[in-house]
Amino acid sequence: MKFALIDNNRVEAKSGLIAICPGCSKSVIPKCGEQRVHHWAHSRGKMCDSWWESETEWHRNWKSKFPIEWQEGFLVDDKTGEMHIADIRTDKGLVIEFQHSHINLLERSSRESFYRDLSWVVDGTRLKRDYPRFLKGKESFRTIKKGIYSVIDPEECFPSSWLESSVPVLFDFNDTYSQLINHSKQHLLYCLFPVRVDRNAIVAEITVNAFVNKVISGEWTTRTRQFISDIIQVDKEMREQYEGQKRIEENLMFRKFMGLNRGRRSRQF
Repeated sequence: MKFALIDNNRVEAKSGLIAICPGCSKSVIPKCGEQRVHHWAHSRGKMCDSWWESETEWHRNWKSKFPIEWQEGFLVDDKTGEMHIADIRTDKGLVIEFQHSHINLLERSSRESFYRDLSWVVDGTRLKRDYPRFLKGKESFRTIKKGIYSVIDPEECFPSSWLESSVPVLFDFNDTYSQLINHSKQHLLYCLFPVRVDRNAIVAEITVNAFVNKVISGEWTTRTRQFISDIIQVDKEMREQYEGQKRIEENLMFRKFMGLNRGRRSRQF
């Protein structure tokens, strides 16, 4: 954890301090070595949140983009008592989770169900092949409008564990290698939306600054929900159009078939 409580004040880990966990109120000790980012650890070694993962500089850099009071928000289910720590929880209730390590499908689904209003930011450079695979897959992106793309085979671009997510997933491919390839000073994210149009995935390109600003202003949830709603409506209209065209073609085929049959019967008599 980045923060623990001393005299009810949130404090970052420093050698020599003793504090308590904001969630379970048990004692925590500072871990301030050179190999990992400074953090608080439970004295008995067992974290009270089963979803918690060891943090990297990537996590901390992302957290630091948001107000301190939003970082590491504890949420408790009133019915079950289940408790988890959200990386970011805004004053509007939106949760942002930063995921570096692999996550299994069950845990991903459980988090999405628990937090409800959630968006993921995923480290797209965890495995060496992830970014080259994305670059190759990106060549087949079809532009809908500037910054919005239709993707026929999302499995060719993104890790399979995220393809069926029920919430927006933003992939962060920003490392030295990707900057050299793109020759771009902009830090871009690629947002995979939890919706399909004619079985094609929808991906939006957005800068980190734009994403952070939309979250802080409270617009992110409203805008993404409206965007998803619009996509669903477009998909519905396309399906209805397809079904209508299909019925017309079937009727034409049926009439043609009946006409041929009538011709055959008249020749027989």
